[in-house]
Amino acid sequence: MDYTASPGGFRQRKLQPNMRLRNSSMDGSDGSQLFDDTSGAVARNQPGGSQAAGFSGQSLLSDPMSNLAMAYGSSLASQGREMVDKNLDRFIPISKLKYYFAVDTVYVGKKLGLLVFPYMHENWEVSYQQDSPVAPRFDVNAPDLYIPTMGFITYVLVAGLALGTQNRFSPELLGVQASSALVWLIMEVLAVLLSLYLVTVNTDLTTIDLLAFSGYKYVGMIVGVVAGLLFGRSAYYLSLIWCCAAIFVFMIRTLRLKLLSEAAAEGRLVRGTRNQLRMYLTMSIAAAQPIFMYWLTYHLIR
Repeated sequence: MDYTASPGGFRQRKLQPNMRLRNSSMDGSDGSQLFDDTSGAVARNQPGGSQAAGFSGQSLLSDPMSNLAMAYGSSLASQGREMVDKNLDRFIPISKLKYYFAVDTVYVGKKLGLLVFPYMHENWEVSYQQDSPVAPRFDVNAPDLYIPTMGFITYVLVAGLALGTQNRFSPELLGVQASSALVWLIMEVLAVLLSLYLVTVNTDLTTIDLLAFSGYKYVGMIVGVVAGLLFGRSAYYLSLIWCCAAIFVFMIRTLRLKLLSEAAAEGRLVRGTRNQLRMYLTMSIAAAQPIFMYWLTYHLIR
C-alpha cells in the first residue's frame, strides 16, 4: 500500500489496481452471499407448519389428563359453592327470611290497618298448616319483615324531610338518625332475648319474630311525624298518642299468645311466679314501644 504526498502536506492512499470493489463482487453471478436464505429450507423441512400447531392444540384438548383436570376443577367449584351456601344458611337463614317477605298488597293493607286500629280485631292466633305457620299473605296475624323494613327506610326519609324543613339537614345528621334508630332496635331485641333467657320461657318466638314485632312501631312514628309536618306540633302529639296506644294493644294481644303459650293452650290462667314474670315481660315489651316512638321522633318536630 503506497502513500503520496499532497500539496497541502497530507498523505493520500494510492489504490492498487488489483483491488476489486465489493459491489462488483456482490453483483456477480458467481459471487457468494454473506448470509444464506434458509426460509425455503425450513418450509421444505416442515411442511404445513400452521396445521401442525393446530394439531398440537387439539391434541392438548383431547388429552385425558386435561379432561381430568377440568372435571376435578369443576367438582371443586361445586363443592365450594355448596359449602358457602351451607355456612351462609347457618348464620343467615335465607329460607326463613323468604317466609317473612312472602306478602302481597292485600296483606300489607290489612296489616297497616291492624297496626293503627287493633281494637276491633278478635282472632289473634296464627294459622298453621302441617305444623308450620302459613305465609303472611294468607294470615294477617303472621309476622313479617316487609313492613318493618319499609317502615325503617320511610322513617329515615321522613326524618330527612323534617330536618330539611328546619334548615338542619346534612348527610351526617341523617346518618346519625338512621344509625341511632337501628342501634336502638338491636338493643331492644337483645334485651328481650336476655329477658326470655332469664325468665326461662319456653316459646316458639324466634329472633326474627322479635325483630318484626319491634319494627312495627315505625308505622306509628311515620304517622306522627307526617302529621306534625302537615298540621303542627299539636297534631304530632295527638297522632303519636293514638299510635302509641294502638301499638301497645297490638303487642299485648300478639305476645300473650307467644309468651303465655301454656295458658293460652289450656284456655285458663296459670297462676304462679313464673306466669307473673311472663306477664310482666309482656307488659314491659309492649310499654317500651311508645317510649322508643317518642324518643326517636320528638326532636324532628319544632
